[in-house]
Amino acid sequence: MFKHYNPNPSGLVVDDCAIRAVCCLEGIAWEDVATELFLKSYELKDVQTSINVFNSYMKNLGYVRNQIPNTCPDCYTVRDFCNDNPQGRYIVATQTHVVAIIDGNNYDTWDSSNEPIMFYWARQ
Repeated sequence: MFKHYNPNPSGLVVDDCAIRAVCCLEGIAWEDVATELFLKSYELKDVQTSINVFNSYMKNLGYVRNQIPNTCPDCYTVRDFCNDNPQGRYIVATQTHVVAIIDGNNYDTWDSSNEPIMFYWARQ
């Protein structure tokens, strides 16, 4: 089920989905996540929004990236993932977006339930 969530201190809906997802999952302030991702991007000499920066950041938080089986690459959606994972805390990645999933609920500023997913992060 979709639940509206926006930790952006100004209430803006901007290209900060990775920051929002981590805030939701970890209970870390938006400013702190944004700063940590910026520092990680500086360390890796890559842009803050790159998947390499986010993967490294998530690894530092104790998460592992998991692939979705390629049996139906365009039909397994955020909704399907939520239904299949009624317990647990995850960040799910679509082609252009990431979203926090907690106990089968999709927390975000918009409902991405119909988006096909590529992979997800879960704590080891």
